[in-house]
Amino acid sequence: MKFCSQCGHSVSQKIPEGDNRARFVCTHCNTIHYQNPRIIAGCLALHEDQVLLCKRSIEPRLGKWTLPAGFLENGETTEEGALREMREEANANATILDIYTMFSLPHISQVYMFFRAQLTDLNFSPGHESKDVRLFREDEIPWDDLAFPVIYDTLKFYMEDRVNNHFPVRTRDIRYKPSSHK
Repeated sequence: MKFCSQCGHSVSQKIPEGDNRARFVCTHCNTIHYQNPRIIAGCLALHEDQVLLCKRSIEPRLGKWTLPAGFLENGETTEEGALREMREEANANATILDIYTMFSLPHISQVYMFFRAQLTDLNFSPGHESKDVRLFREDEIPWDDLAFPVIYDTLKFYMEDRVNNHFPVRTRDIRYKPSSHK
């Protein structure tokens, strides 16, 4: 960041009074510009013993399968964002059942929240970010072609939890561990 979004003057990094970390602060109007994690909201959309997956038509992870999810927009709740992403990526309609997984990825400043959701109908099709949208039974899931670790973990948790029909909220911190290889 080089310029203040409030007045257009330059910013510098410093620790504001009463804070504990460096922030971008305007050299003119003293506005503090906080940079906080981004929230990704999505759905684990269900129909009988199947889950809905979307094949990505965009980077990152073009051509890999994912749950419909995306960045939360200003002014919407996490549930609203998850349902919007369902409509955008899968042209699907669902009813939220409950929060299911939450992953913190501090190395990329993101928090993922997936809701268990019930499809309200089977009228779905690829949205502008998807090449394909399909329902999969557990033995049909393309485990080796999933886009992100949080998708894999959410699906694995679900397959384990549905055996007992008990779906606790699952949380996990995923920290990047740099490779020791050069």
